Amino acid sequence: MVLVLMGVSGSGKTTVGKLLAADLGWTFVEADDYHPAANVEKMKGGTPLTDDDRRSWLGALRHEIDGACRRGENVVLACSALKHAYQNYLEQHEPDCVSYVYLHGSEELLRSRLEARKGHFMNPKLLESQLETLEPPTDAIRVDVTPPPAVIAKNIRQKLGF
Repeated sequence: MVLVLMGVSGSGKTTVGKLLAADLGWTFVEADDYHPAANVEKMKGGTPLTDDDRRSWLGALRHEIDGACRRGENVVLACSALKHAYQNYLEQHEPDCVSYVYLHGSEELLRSRLEARKGHFMNPKLLESQLETLEPPTDAIRVDVTPPPAVIAKNIRQKLGF
């Protein structure tokens, strides 16, 4: 199974994803590691990515998802997956193997997290464009990100029945 923790920047995908993967004994994959350097530079500068910018990134992620599904590997993937088109593309070859958890919170909470974050390339100015782009999957497990990360991971496990 590939469990995609999705949502906008600041929703805790990486922090919660690492905890959840460790709790479950699964592999953790960080989608940000697959962005080409040009994408990272755009985001650092506060320029939103286009669908064209995301094409190679999504292709690399789908390759990873397809491989994990073929191997029967359980993976927690931290990935924004903001649009339905991206979600559909990621699960296109293995729809029965991929599930989504939508991490959501108030704009104020997300903004405060982004502004407090150190050492990450994502410019806090991009939160607004991400929120405008966001199309949560209708069948995703929805989890509020207000509690501490360990509680969020526990909530996800409970909702999954793990």
